[in-house]
Amino acid sequence: MHRFVLWNGAVRDASERFLTPGQVGLLNGWGVFSTIRVFDGVLFAFERHWARMQKDAALLEVPFPADPGAVEAQLLELVEANEAANATLRVVVVRNRGGIWEGPGVSGDYDLIAFTAGLHAWGSSVRLAVQPQARYAASPLAGTKMLSWSFNLLWLEQSRRRGFDEVILLNERGEVSECTSANVFAAFGGEVRTPPLSSGCLPGVTRDLLLHEVRAPGVSVTERVLMPEELEHADEVFITSTTRDLLPVESVEGKRMKRQGPARMTLQQEFARYLDEYVRKRRLAPAR
Repeated sequence: MHRFVLWNGAVRDASERFLTPGQVGLLNGWGVFSTIRVFDGVLFAFERHWARMQKDAALLEVPFPADPGAVEAQLLELVEANEAANATLRVVVVRNRGGIWEGPGVSGDYDLIAFTAGLHAWGSSVRLAVQPQARYAASPLAGTKMLSWSFNLLWLEQSRRRGFDEVILLNERGEVSECTSANVFAAFGGEVRTPPLSSGCLPGVTRDLLLHEVRAPGVSVTERVLMPEELEHADEVFITSTTRDLLPVESVEGKRMKRQGPARMTLQQEFARYLDEYVRKRRLAPAR
């Protein structure tokens, strides 16, 4: 993490103490968050991250800021303070009130906290483990990106102890849902499939862009139920996230995946073009 953080509109030194145990969301995981890639001082796809956080906050009854423009400006102040023009930014909205454990020192219904960090080197490919019964797709809160994230961290830590980089999470029906912090894609010729939201996966921003915005010649991206055994027959398997772009899968539980066909590389090239154009337009746009 970099030196400065954002707390309720103010850029503060991360060593300061300004949170209290009486904020019920801090100790109960009651809040929402998103991770945003900073490209050349631009918050990539900020409006999509904001819309997802706002939707999840409503589902979880977490009070939420009303003005996305003001929050974006504050986040850019943090980016400038940390000299983090190309970095990773995490923004969190924590619910402060409710229940018997609400304590003194709470001054608002929510806290908005953000911090930046350097870019992580993910490598050229990823080795995946498999965790059965890890997503309950029938839950009314399935696909919600909430602060209560310890189960994902546990499965990731356990998979790394076994020599893997990430873990595919299966739902109660045995279908592929997602990874702990990435969406899963499989290419079959020119068709690239990703599990539907009904599988229990998060609606990742990169996933959404590949489905609805990025257009690659000869490639179609569709939502379709994926079973684990289907991955072995795919021309290529890859995962996506805000900080990974499109990262190829080397193996799943030690079984090597195929690495053939142009679909992923074609999508990667078009995604890079989309990103560059987005950043160019935002840099040219007048300040809000």
